[in-house]
Amino acid sequence: MGFFDFFKQSNINQGIEKYKMTAGAVLLDVRTPQEYQEGHIPESKNVPLQQLDNIVSVAKNKDIPLFVYCYSGSRSRQATGMLQRMGYSKVNNIGGIAAYSGKVEK
Repeated sequence: MGFFDFFKQSNINQGIEKYKMTAGAVLLDVRTPQEYQEGHIPESKNVPLQQLDNIVSVAKNKDIPLFVYCYSGSRSRQATGMLQRMGYSKVNNIGGIAAYSGKVEK
């Protein structure tokens, strides 16, 4: 990863397409429970960044592909690093729901 890759925003819409094509993948929303209730991407699981140790409730196997998003992409970037340090091998930061153009459910 180069220096400028750090500033490049992930495309959440492309990330969702990749998630849908990945068998057994988990879509992970790391926002607060309140933010999640206000609107989230269908099929996503809410494990707030501050409670990421609870990831085993949705992903026991560390080889499960995880597609992580938050509001802007900042918390999801933190979460992907934390998950990788926990031993998860297939972690994808897909960015922030603020740029998402698909359906949202409450």
